[in-house]
Amino acid sequence: MSSNKNKVVWITGASSGIGEALAHAFANEGAILVLSARRKEELLRVRNALKIKDADVFILPLDLSDTSKAAELTQQVISQFGRIDILINNGGISQRSLTKETPLEIDRKLMEVNYFGTIALTKSVLPFMLKQRHGHIIAMSSIAGKFGFFFRSAYSASKHALHGFFESLRMEIQHDNVNVLIVCPGKVQTNISVNAITSDGGKHNKMDESQKNGVSAEFCAKQILKGIKNNKEELFIGGKELRALWVKRIFPKLFSKLIRKQKPE
Repeated sequence: MSSNKNKVVWITGASSGIGEALAHAFANEGAILVLSARRKEELLRVRNALKIKDADVFILPLDLSDTSKAAELTQQVISQFGRIDILINNGGISQRSLTKETPLEIDRKLMEVNYFGTIALTKSVLPFMLKQRHGHIIAMSSIAGKFGFFFRSAYSASKHALHGFFESLRMEIQHDNVNVLIVCPGKVQTNISVNAITSDGGKHNKMDESQKNGVSAEFCAKQILKGIKNNKEELFIGGKELRALWVKRIFPKLFSKLIRKQKPE
């Protein structure tokens, strides 16, 4: 029997990409799903494609930039299912703009969605997990949460911030049977670069070449489920780009030289 059978799993950013793949992966294991994103019509499309009873899927539109709704939305999930076993903070946006051309409001928007939206939802769910004496919180970071890169100053900063928050949280609740996993994907075949925000607030509308050649969202979802089952604290998913993490750790000066020679995209 699957360890996720009948578990209540709340996934943000569930309307596409990794979030959609996670919805299918958990549904295949018999989980009860809460699917959140801004676009209700896309959430309904995902639900209709799942091999799961309608009663076991709760569609809950969510805008991570509006942190004032976190407690209300969490209470809706509790009223619907009585508990939350797994929270997957997958929602977020990326960036494609030079620092010198990016107005401060764009930096604030990225932090509001990727950081404050994520921690607001986590803080609203945490009391229920502590009360029920079990739970698993997943934060979707990125390898950009480990080092910066061209055109991603605000995005990388928002992901770095997640590490500080969730590593601290993990230590504080280590005896409460609530686990924390930080996931750091590298290049995954999703529309994250297409939907990335630019300096004028519009969409990048371009698929990065490295993104196109990345691992599939389905592969990423499977690795995340394995990481949850094995109670991993940090998980790196991707291809050869992950080598950069080890080079940075062991040979920081070499890393600095190599990363600057990479193609900006």
